[in-house]
Amino acid sequence: MSDREFMQRAFDLALKGLGHVSPNPVVGCVIVHEGRIIGEGWHQKYGKAHAEVNAIKSVEDQSLLPKSTVYVTLEPCAHHGKTPPCVDLLVKHKVKKVIIANEDPFPLVNGGGIARLKQAGIEVEVGLLADVGLELNRRFFKAITTNLPYVILKWAQTANGFVARENFDSKWISNDSSRKLVHKWRAEEDAILVGKNTVKFDNPTLNVRDWEGTDPLRVYIDRNLELVDEYNIKDGSIPTICYNTIRSSHDGHLEFVKIEEDSFVLGILMDLYQHNIQSVIIEGGSTVLREFIQAKLWDEARVFVSQKTFESGISAPRLIGNQIDSQELEGDELTIFRPY
Repeated sequence: MSDREFMQRAFDLALKGLGHVSPNPVVGCVIVHEGRIIGEGWHQKYGKAHAEVNAIKSVEDQSLLPKSTVYVTLEPCAHHGKTPPCVDLLVKHKVKKVIIANEDPFPLVNGGGIARLKQAGIEVEVGLLADVGLELNRRFFKAITTNLPYVILKWAQTANGFVARENFDSKWISNDSSRKLVHKWRAEEDAILVGKNTVKFDNPTLNVRDWEGTDPLRVYIDRNLELVDEYNIKDGSIPTICYNTIRSSHDGHLEFVKIEEDSFVLGILMDLYQHNIQSVIIEGGSTVLREFIQAKLWDEARVFVSQKTFESGISAPRLIGNQIDSQELEGDELTIFRPY
């Protein structure tokens, strides 16, 4: 196997941590001796051992480490957080070489791990498959470098361009396969956001049901606190934030956060970052989606187009961006966009 193949294996391992380690990045690590993998690991859960620790623990013959190369998807941490610095463990075992895909922009690392390795006489190479690493940890890099979460827009529309009927009913535009995929996405992101009308007319639960994973933070917008009835999103089963222009307060698992109207959309994202949210998936409705599009505060859009049609209804948002992927899901077409 080549260096690229070993690093790709590390990326494959890192991906297993998606949805489990935020606000930390996903990281994978592979340890190679004379062309053979002798250890591997990934960051499995926030607050628990990092990828390098798990990889070193998996090596049966630790005496091989000084003659081994470590492939890691992100610069090893050099600071004390919930766990000790990973770089100290690599130095302790005197590994021969460390190949890193991406430097860590987090201020407490940011080149410090690489410097410590070099100071210990360990050969370091940086940048192998860096573009793959940037894509894999795009949520982490966006949050760390901008202090805003990564924003994913998601909606389903009919073949003739409607996201709901005129009575706001939007259920079952997409098919079962598409809806199952959406639950997988929910398990991968930190938060899920909807607007007042979606809560009022769809009464969504916004949890993970058709997939195994952690429920995201539930977020909804109710500028004037008009939603006084009992809705699933206010049932107290999952931490939930209501963004409004009236007041800030707590009611059990439900938090009300006041945001000034003149910077409402940006203010939501700034506050979510303060809640350690690195990614948010916005599931509607059309008014909320348009607000984020018009504010140019989105990073990715995932649009399902079904074969169904409505005679009339609420039009889908208009989006201008780069199409980066498209796939067919049992009749539904899923297209992924990124901003120009």
